[in-house]
This record gives sequence, C-alpha cells and structure tokens, in this order.
Amino acid sequence: MSRIGKKPITIPEGVTITHKPGQITVKGPKGELVQDVSEEIEISIEDGQVEFVRPTEQKKHKAMHGLTRALVANMVEGVVNGYKKELELVGVGYKATAQGQLLELNLGYSHSIFFQVPEEVKVSAATEKGKNPIVTLESNDKQLIGQVAAKIKSLRKVEPYKGKGIRYVGERIRRKAGKTAAK
Repeated sequence: MSRIGKKPITIPEGVTITHKPGQITVKGPKGELVQDVSEEIEISIEDGQVEFVRPTEQKKHKAMHGLTRALVANMVEGVVNGYKKELELVGVGYKATAQGQLLELNLGYSHSIFFQVPEEVKVSAATEKGKNPIVTLESNDKQLIGQVAAKIKSLRKVEPYKGKGIRYVGERIRRKAGKTAAK
C-alpha cells in the first residue's frame, strides 16, 4: 500500500488548486504551476484537502499514486514558500557573477563559462573576501531548480583529492588519500 499516496494534502490559505483530466494547476502567492498527471489517478478536492485514489492495485497504479501526490505536494510548497538552492564554488580563482539571467563562471578553465538561467529561476552570486563564492538559485518549481542546479554543478564536478569544484552548501565530499612518497 502506498503510504505517501494515501496521505491527503491540506491546502493553505491563498492557494487554489484546479484540475482537469490529465492536468493539475496550483496558484498561490509565489506564482502558478501546471503539471501533467496520470488520468487514471482520481483527484478529489474538498474541505480544504486534496486526496488521490488509484483505480487498482497494479504496480503501475501504485507507483503513479505516490508520484502524483508527491508532485502536487511539491507544487503547493513551491507556490507558498518557494525553493532555494545554494551552490559553493571551491577552488583557487573560481568566480561567479550574475547579470540578470546570465551567470558568468570562472572555473579554472582557459575560458569563462556563460550559463543562461531560465526565466522562472532567480539567480544571484555573492563573493565575500576569504570565503568561497556562492551562487543562490530561487524558484517556486522544485523540479526546475534542481535541474538547473545539477547542470551548473556538472560544469566542474568535485574531485575527491583536493575537493575542488562546484558543490551544494553543506554537502559532504568523500575525500581520497593521495599518493605517498616511496622511501
């Protein structure tokens, strides 16, 4: 039994949820999100709660049940509070500057990398003296912000010997011991 799918979502004040077959729309103070969902999962909105019911106990329906509920819960969270991801650039000479939706990164390559961030994501870059530069991403769409953060992170993966690269703030990196000199 999907425990996630059975749990109802309470609709906060200021949020409206509408659905038609195959699509659900969530509007709130931080914007509007639209998501395609399986038509087989029944969605009922009543008494300030959203509930999801699957038609059968087939494996496909069990999977879609929990997935649909999780996607809608993330949409509600996004339009109420929004999501924020912070990326840290670790390395000598690594820099980040943001002009509008264009992020310029200097990551130790022979050239600068220009990354165009989607309109739905707000980007800012902060550099304090003596600390690593931090790129902050904010959006109401959890899926989009995660995808953008992963793409930026892939521009310079963290290497395990010195720990240089782009990582999430607070992320722990497994370090390896380097070669030891022979006697």
